[in-house]
Amino acid sequence: MASTYNNLYLDLRQRFREAGVFDPNRAARELMCAASGKTREELVRDGQLYAPPETERALEDLARRHLAGEPVAYLIGEWEFYGLPLDISRAVLIPRPDTEVLTERAIEAAQGYDEPRVLDLCAGSGCIGLAIAKHVPNARVLLGELDEEAVKICRQNVRRNDLSARVSVVRVDAREKPSRQLGEFDIIVSNPPYIPTGDIETLDVSVRDHEPRLALDGGADGLDFYRAIVTQWREALRPYGKLLFEVGIGEADAVLRLMRGNGFGDVQILKDLNGIPRVVYGTLWDEI
Repeated sequence: MASTYNNLYLDLRQRFREAGVFDPNRAARELMCAASGKTREELVRDGQLYAPPETERALEDLARRHLAGEPVAYLIGEWEFYGLPLDISRAVLIPRPDTEVLTERAIEAAQGYDEPRVLDLCAGSGCIGLAIAKHVPNARVLLGELDEEAVKICRQNVRRNDLSARVSVVRVDAREKPSRQLGEFDIIVSNPPYIPTGDIETLDVSVRDHEPRLALDGGADGLDFYRAIVTQWREALRPYGKLLFEVGIGEADAVLRLMRGNGFGDVQILKDLNGIPRVVYGTLWDEI
């Protein structure tokens, strides 16, 4: 029996609610747009029209996959972060609201410079660095990422947000000493892999089975990337430059101690929207 676009949306939203899907309204809306090929505005406009059978079939397939744990962002190939539209693939983590805390603090730090040079290390989709570039018009940003497919996504997102004049992308390994050719930065911001290896199998199926392990696995205690960045990349910071990290649950104090032990002062911790210590940042003193 044929259904209107409105009824398809309402039925899907109810299914998602009953299944305990996070944010069922948004999930139903985004999948409706993907299945129908319509924008949100067009769906509102055409809400009382009957959807063709192929739209119903496409929607049912997307719904089934999402209920099995596949994240909406991977199903539709895009997501929004800090007001920016981003291409998303399985090569990158899906940007999360918690990361906006790190992004806001990095933007504030960048606004303290006349022409800041910023490195987003372990950039993934490039979401943090792109948000900084968008909100700090005099900033020049480098997105540093190891995975080749993630590098492609970064470049797509630079173009998608019309930031090619001020944002570049480079393939680098955050665990290795940086090349001098990269130059020096006023700010390094990083949301590195920080899940302890042994904890990955305990993660929700939507993360464990779908998001890239390379972007999750932080080593035995989750701190491998913090150790490498604090010790190896401090020389890529100008004196009194800023280093900002997102950290996993229970890792803030350990990262704070790592930074203090490697020449960083005024090290502080910020909590996320749920009151969890999520950001650690500090300033590189001129001497250790």
